[in-house]
Amino acid sequence: MGQYRKLWWTLIGILAVTFSLLGYVGVEVYRKAPPVPARVVTENQQLMMTRDSILDGQTAWQSVGGMQLGSIWGHGAYQAPDWTADWLHREITAWLQLAARDEYGKAYAELNGEQQNALRYALKTAYRTNTYDPETGTLVVSARRAQAIAQTADYYRRLFSDAPKLRSTRQSYAMKENTLPDPERREKMTQFFFWTAWAAATERSPGGATYTNNWPHEPLIDNKPTAENIIWSITSVVLLIAGVGFLVWGWAFLRAEDEEKITAPAQDPITTFALTPSQQALGKYLFVVVALFTLQVFLGGFTAHYTVEGQSFYGIDVSQWFPYSLVRTWHIQAALFWIATGFLAAGLFLVPIINGGRDPRFQKLGVDILFWALVLVVVGSFAGNFLAIAQLLPPEWSFWLGHQGYEYVDLGRLWQIGKFLGVVFWLVLMLRGIVPALRQPGDKNLLALLTASVMAIGLFYGAGLAYGERTHISVMEYWRWWVVHLWVEGFFEVFATAALSFIFCSMGLVSRTMATTASLASASLFLLGGVPGTFHHLYFSGTTTPVMAVGATFSALEVVPLVVLGYEAWENWRLKQRAPWMQNVKWPLLFFVGVAFWNMLGAGVFGFMINPPISLYYVQGLNTSATHAHGALFGVYGLLALGFTLLVLRYIRPHMQFNDKLMSTGFWWLNIGLAMMLFTSLLPIGIIQFAASASKGMWYARSEALLQSDLLHTLRWVRTIGDVVFIVGALAVSLQVVKGLFLPTAARQGEAAPSRVNSSRAAAE
Repeated sequence: MGQYRKLWWTLIGILAVTFSLLGYVGVEVYRKAPPVPARVVTENQQLMMTRDSILDGQTAWQSVGGMQLGSIWGHGAYQAPDWTADWLHREITAWLQLAARDEYGKAYAELNGEQQNALRYALKTAYRTNTYDPETGTLVVSARRAQAIAQTADYYRRLFSDAPKLRSTRQSYAMKENTLPDPERREKMTQFFFWTAWAAATERSPGGATYTNNWPHEPLIDNKPTAENIIWSITSVVLLIAGVGFLVWGWAFLRAEDEEKITAPAQDPITTFALTPSQQALGKYLFVVVALFTLQVFLGGFTAHYTVEGQSFYGIDVSQWFPYSLVRTWHIQAALFWIATGFLAAGLFLVPIINGGRDPRFQKLGVDILFWALVLVVVGSFAGNFLAIAQLLPPEWSFWLGHQGYEYVDLGRLWQIGKFLGVVFWLVLMLRGIVPALRQPGDKNLLALLTASVMAIGLFYGAGLAYGERTHISVMEYWRWWVVHLWVEGFFEVFATAALSFIFCSMGLVSRTMATTASLASASLFLLGGVPGTFHHLYFSGTTTPVMAVGATFSALEVVPLVVLGYEAWENWRLKQRAPWMQNVKWPLLFFVGVAFWNMLGAGVFGFMINPPISLYYVQGLNTSATHAHGALFGVYGLLALGFTLLVLRYIRPHMQFNDKLMSTGFWWLNIGLAMMLFTSLLPIGIIQFAASASKGMWYARSEALLQSDLLHTLRWVRTIGDVVFIVGALAVSLQVVKGLFLPTAARQGEAAPSRVNSSRAAAE
């Protein structure tokens, strides 16, 4: 460790503490998850449903797209309702109508205020009182509630079929006709929806919060923010302000002690290595990146259009084959695939450089095998998604070959296992070049950090295999966010930081000491907030107060390191002035600058906008979440993957010269288009929904009445302008990559090839 001993021990200590928290509170998730009753019966012991039938309903919901069609407990797609909030409101409204007829012989709306208040008090008592017996596993509901459940279930059975009277509602929700054809599975799915609403309305202990910490906001039964919610929200804001203050203070001292800038070499050191066979084989990876990127962008426009024409695309009814739930699945999965491919390609490009300019034995064969395995997983998972949502797969195969139903890990379990094995194989290919370099003399601290991040990426995706088809949804959410938050937002962030530092160090643009120090400090800051910050996704997923406390406290710290990323990006951009040859990579550098901007805005500002418990209580599952998701996923990881793609392209095609017109169009139109999407459509819609959620309840914020109002309808049409601008930018970048890969040298408007000579010196030294 040498001079970096304190930094290493700080990082190790942070990982030890934060993963201990993650594990300890994770055990609480298992222990305190809302019970799934063995039997649900009426007061006269009439059986209504069983644990098996509820879990059968969960698998039926997964098979139609799950979180890609509406949401459960706020997690999922934004166009159809949150089924938990919607079921709960419909059921309690039906209960009030039944009670009004029984008690007063009138409709509820016809009662005077005193009578309505009396019924609402009785409603609150009936719904918040926990009638589950843990010893027998039996949940008892009143006869009146059983009637309300039956009425609500009948509505859902008709909604998910092709009942003519609800066709306009299905169009509003972007649902295809006969979404779930099997009547028996529809019935069981209504039982799963009921159970999620029961957990959201029933107090965990007398006088306490519900199993979902009083989410969703539902005034009729007094579901409102808890005291703990408010306390930990204030705590998170205070910690954010304190963290930013300490960081700026400390940063001023650190920058004051910076070493003098080193003299850049006369020639790019990376070009002193002859291209190896494995590096030359990376062209097909870059093509897949832009091919999937282009597909994903057009699928995004297709998906967005379904929010204004629920079953049609400019008048053409395509929903029976390519419904909203399917194209949204493909849109998200394509993004994850091309972004991951960009990162994998960057890592594989570095291996020979780390290994002294040489390929490990059979490295090219390994690179080729990994590529075709990637293609198989992409094609297989996309086909499986189609077959599952079209209900063409047998129910028992849907989870394994078709659709898991969970956002970001939608691909069938078989394809998920294939993806995990592929990432592990990538880890092996990386280590074959890294391990020999680690054995060489010299300062290996930066390489050690890069190695650790590579191992984390290779192994932590396996967390997505920790749950099964019938796993309790609270437990599933715990492991799903290990993948979506910890794997992607945590370890990919550390890998990107270490990889960029290694590249700039290998170029001779920054000293090894400064690159190592900055990378270790950044990794500590990212992971301090990022690891336990995983829990900010789980406030209302059937968890207890400790989850809220840990999540709110540490997620505030996630924003802190983003404050200085803009400055670091500017420093990276200024590197192009160090030597004339740096102009060759100015466009990848500019993409890295864009990453820092969106890290600050998309991940930082928009992330913290929804992260405090009091905020997320009202906005979880609204377009405010989509604002953060687009700004962070594409703005940060998308631009970063494109930057890596362009950088690798520049080196594996040394005669190529970037077309400034294409690249300028690509960079600026992508960023401007993304900003237009967010500020002219997603964010305004989210703010309007937030007001509706806070005033009337979550059910209304996602209701047909609000979503199809004239103003929101217009705002969704306005998004088309930003989408078109974004698509133009995407096509420009993709065209540049394709031209660089496939056009003859003379057609690339190229420059003389940089001199490449074999060198035995290790770039890591």
